[in-house]
Amino acid sequence: MNIGDNKIQVCTNCVMDTTDSKITFDEHGVCDHCRTFYKDIKPHWHPDAASEAELQKLAEKIKESGKKRDFDCLIGMSGGVDSSYLTWLAKAKLGLRPLVFHVDAGWNSQIAVNNIECIINKLGLELYTEVIDWEEFKDLQLAFIKAGVPHIDTPQDHCFFATMYKFASKYNIKYILTGGNYSTECVRNPLEWMYYQSDSIQLRDIHRKFGTRPLKHFPVTNILWHKVYLPYIRGVRVFRPLDYVPYRKEEAISFMEKEFGWQSYPQKHFESRFTKFYESYWLYKKFGYDTRKVQYSSLILTGQMTRSEALEKLKTPPYDPETIRQDFEFVANKLDISVEELHRYMDAPNKTYRDYKSQEDLYLLGAKVLRLFGKELGGKR
Repeated sequence: MNIGDNKIQVCTNCVMDTTDSKITFDEHGVCDHCRTFYKDIKPHWHPDAASEAELQKLAEKIKESGKKRDFDCLIGMSGGVDSSYLTWLAKAKLGLRPLVFHVDAGWNSQIAVNNIECIINKLGLELYTEVIDWEEFKDLQLAFIKAGVPHIDTPQDHCFFATMYKFASKYNIKYILTGGNYSTECVRNPLEWMYYQSDSIQLRDIHRKFGTRPLKHFPVTNILWHKVYLPYIRGVRVFRPLDYVPYRKEEAISFMEKEFGWQSYPQKHFESRFTKFYESYWLYKKFGYDTRKVQYSSLILTGQMTRSEALEKLKTPPYDPETIRQDFEFVANKLDISVEELHRYMDAPNKTYRDYKSQEDLYLLGAKVLRLFGKELGGKR
């Protein structure tokens, strides 16, 4: 495999390769992503009957905290398979009374809207939607595009986290459930592909350099606020229930389709039209980063896909060659720029998160401390 004139080395166990510049291989050609999984995650992750019993105990604690309240926990829902399945699990299996929280940043696909509605309606849950100020959000997204960095989806992820955490803090909600899981996400995106979305220092620096209007309403968070203040001062806890149960992606999709009329997406995270453009085209064409390698490698390690199946899928590009021109035009038009201007940003010199101010050292220190106390499994990425 080649990109330009550079020979690409592929892991002999998964499909991660040297487009991740920090990757390392042992004498058998097995990468550090795989070694991290086998050493740090697999020995401690057992979604079995004992784990499910532990989850039930946690659910009882959540119910107790929510007595005399309209709901006992918060679930962030995008319409993707993980958050959709989590919502069903919380209500139907655990007997919780979640408030489903959705952030509308202006890029929802129609499939995502339909998926959220059908699940909410069938489960009889309440949906709270926070709408982000579009003009400010658009300006911030354009700033990241002009900055030439890979992680142009940061504004969207940042406002999702910030809004949900601030809502929980404001209304004294003690439990937030997320769809994050080891089953489909045990391999982390390399930092150079997707930098920390909650780094407010970098977000403000890029906006200061390339933005055109003040961020008066855009919700901003920071690592100390949601990693230290919220859990240890306010007592807001974040849990990942899918890690406690046998969770397999294709089985979950089949169940959701049958039970709710849920519709699947061509690729993980494609419930947002901007994320679809960003992951399938911007990262791939401008930087040579294919996020499917991360996603497929996670499925390989957890026994949900074979390496040969993944390699075969990777022979085709992540974007649809038949529709990419329309997708490109849609993004440009929605951002109020010309197609030619967006092409200029695509062709401009590539930058990284290191070209702007950041809190990288603080994140790495925090991750080291969390791993030391067993609060986080996995590598540094």
